[in-house]
Amino acid sequence: MSATDGGGAVAVLHTVAEVRAWREEQRSQGRTVGFVPTMGALHAGHLGLVAAAGEETDAVLVSIFVNPAQFAPHEDLDRYPRTLADDVRKLAATGRAVTVFAPAVSEMYPRGISTTVAAQRGTFVEVRGLSEPLEGGTRPHFFRGVATVVAKLFHIAGADVAFFGQKDVQQCCVLRAMVDDLFFPLAIRVVPTARDPDSGLALSSRNVYLTAEQRARAPAFYRGLCRARDLFASGVVARDELLAAVRDEAAQAQLDIEYVCLSSPDDLAEVQEVGPGGAILSGAWRMGSTRLIDNILLGFEL
Repeated sequence: MSATDGGGAVAVLHTVAEVRAWREEQRSQGRTVGFVPTMGALHAGHLGLVAAAGEETDAVLVSIFVNPAQFAPHEDLDRYPRTLADDVRKLAATGRAVTVFAPAVSEMYPRGISTTVAAQRGTFVEVRGLSEPLEGGTRPHFFRGVATVVAKLFHIAGADVAFFGQKDVQQCCVLRAMVDDLFFPLAIRVVPTARDPDSGLALSSRNVYLTAEQRARAPAFYRGLCRARDLFASGVVARDELLAAVRDEAAQAQLDIEYVCLSSPDDLAEVQEVGPGGAILSGAWRMGSTRLIDNILLGFEL
């Protein structure tokens, strides 16, 4: 599959061998590669990562793969949007030359894969410590699946720089640790969260599940984060006051909060105040069956 639109050309590769041949071609020409791992259902946030990759590197590779290993049996793997043709059109419309890696599940997991961890066979990657708090508290399987598939993708792509969005801040921390611990020869760039220009709601592939009424209420969490950021700018560093600002806004919109945390950037442990190294204020909430996450950084940059 390939597409052109608005000056961009997109080639779609489906096998590890094809990607490695493509990477060797780039290397032979002295071209650097920027890599954007995604699960598809691309939105403006993903396209922003592609733009950042295009500005920093010579060739851009985008993976589109819905990874079964990061879903639990009760989660939304089966209904997660799979829109490859539309994704390719969106990439072509950017006007950039982009290569897509869209493998089958059997290509990425030749031994097969189950969403039940106890039934899984083969090689998996765990980043202990950073994976357990925050998202790991309610999704203990999640970062094992993420680290495993991203390690595979990094190994396949041989990229120089990989690009991720700040919305998935814990994922960024986990993957940076994995890169350091396993000596992957690439850098990770974290791009600020892309947001709806009117409401501030963080862009997410799961936003398509929201009803009009839910979409109207969902931005309250970000308004709470902004209130907390303003408090921090005025000198407030105490955990309880910062969390209260988020919870108050969420309560007014009747959001079903799963957690709100003030965490150390070093180990993601809960802290009682924003220290000299800064802190991450983050949380998750549900709108019906849809789970959303968001965060802001206080006093530091990723």
